[in-house]
Amino acid sequence: MKTGKRTSNSHLRDWVYAGESGIHGTGLFARRPIRADEYIGTYWGPRARRNGTYVLWVYDEGDEENAIGRSGRNLLRYLNHARPGNTAFDGFDLYALRDIEPHEELTFDYLESEFD
Repeated sequence: MKTGKRTSNSHLRDWVYAGESGIHGTGLFARRPIRADEYIGTYWGPRARRNGTYVLWVYDEGDEENAIGRSGRNLLRYLNHARPGNTAFDGFDLYALRDIEPHEELTFDYLESEFD
């Protein structure tokens, strides 16, 4: 269970760092061991009006027309796609789906939608 929101890069840096990805461009990597179901951080940035680079859309299943988007401004914007990913979002909060080792790239399934 999380004890507080990690939205700023200064708080996220104890957990993750950005680096060159073998998947695509810049990726996000674990700085420390992260255990399954552990809270990693919150995707943070201004509300998005349209899709673009680093925009994360959150919506209830089947309710894409009421999606809320954020244009990522913290380190979590460097998450790359993988299927299956080793992390997942609950709203804008990111959690580990399984144990993640230090220096392992963090990924999530983009769950393609009409916004892609």
